[in-house]
Amino acid sequence: MVRVQGWELFLVEAIEKARKEPFQWGVHDCATWSFDVRFVLTDEDSASIWRGKYKTEAGAAKMLRKLKCKTVEDLALSILGLPLPNVLFAQRGDMVIGGEERALGICIGSDSLFLLPSGWTSLPTETCSKAWKV
Repeated sequence: MVRVQGWELFLVEAIEKARKEPFQWGVHDCATWSFDVRFVLTDEDSASIWRGKYKTEAGAAKMLRKLKCKTVEDLALSILGLPLPNVLFAQRGDMVIGGEERALGICIGSDSLFLLPSGWTSLPTETCSKAWKV
């Protein structure tokens, strides 16, 4: 996967834009936002298969089952393949799984950002369990 030219600026813009949007299942949740950032950085839109097709947490779980996944981690594995051998190899713009919620997020360096129903949160990237090169 090759990142588009100017991806660094696109990453900053995507984060700034996303921080202004409220959490919304199927439109602006952890998986949709993380894959939307990946789309901005690579021009590959993997989230089109679920974006806008559910409106609740239960709907998200149903969509995961439809995609033959139990968790968003399974979803990431099915789309992105094997993770990096160590989360410490994650770089800015890479996708991560982290937190008690096991949410998808985006590495921004030593920290990673996550969009949860409770709002934005940042965690040390080193505490994430998996990372994928974007």
